[in-house]
Amino acid sequence: MADPSTPSAGDGLRPQLAELVALRGLAQRPPAPRRGRTGLAGQAPSPLRGRGMEYAESREYVAGDDARHIDWRVTARSGRAHTKLFQAERERVTLIVADTAPALYFGTRVRFKSVQAARAGAIAAWSAQRRGDRIGALRGSDREAPVAPAGGPRGVLRVLDALTRWYTQPPADDLGLERALDHASRVLRPGARLLVLADPQQALRIAPARWGALAQHHDVTLLLLVDPLESQPPSAALQFLAAQQRVSLDLRRKEVQEHWRAHFVEPVDALRRQLAARRIDVQLLSTDAASDAWLAPAVTEVPA
Repeated sequence: MADPSTPSAGDGLRPQLAELVALRGLAQRPPAPRRGRTGLAGQAPSPLRGRGMEYAESREYVAGDDARHIDWRVTARSGRAHTKLFQAERERVTLIVADTAPALYFGTRVRFKSVQAARAGAIAAWSAQRRGDRIGALRGSDREAPVAPAGGPRGVLRVLDALTRWYTQPPADDLGLERALDHASRVLRPGARLLVLADPQQALRIAPARWGALAQHHDVTLLLLVDPLESQPPSAALQFLAAQQRVSLDLRRKEVQEHWRAHFVEPVDALRRQLAARRIDVQLLSTDAASDAWLAPAVTEVPA
């Protein structure tokens, strides 16, 4: 079941901390925002989402300043128009939201979906650390506190330790993806990066408007963990064990294939279309794919 192309791939059933640490080499650094050789005058778009700005100081108003940033208190006190200056927040937060639904602890190729989720989360954490972000993580639990965002390798290792524990077996106190997103909404500031690791059926239970509200203030990536059996079932008679009972499905029959597709494939395709319209990056990651396949390739920055 192990992927021979990846060091310390484990047994594919449970994530290992050493395995997640070894994935550091697969983390890709995204391109830094382009910057010119000279300073900018007037308004310029920030490379950060949300407001992403903190008040720095006020100075006298000069022609060309944005009138929306006039500091009325200083203006009234001094008798001369003053404008506020802001500086971009340089340190962003990357928060990993882990769905720990029982459906993730399953897989037919290479590894369980839970293991693939842990590996993808580890790669995201290492990538965030290379960008200089602070990294945190949480799940849908009212008993376990989130892993507070922290920078550097130490911050990454705290997240990897949590992913290893969460994806070894289904946590007994899991309250679902909806609760995890509730926690995320409370702890995040505008401009954060949000990576949601989820089973497709759990993601489908979240109202599209809820996803859209998150995307208004954060960069949201929804990573759906899938198995080849779900997306491309074989044309064969299969037996499953569900609720301690054996269930037989003859996927050689057209009507059974159509029912399977209507349950596993079509809703996911519809979700991807809906969320793409709400500026959410939705990726599918199969259990037999490279764990970094969902990342966009790094682009070499062209000198200004």
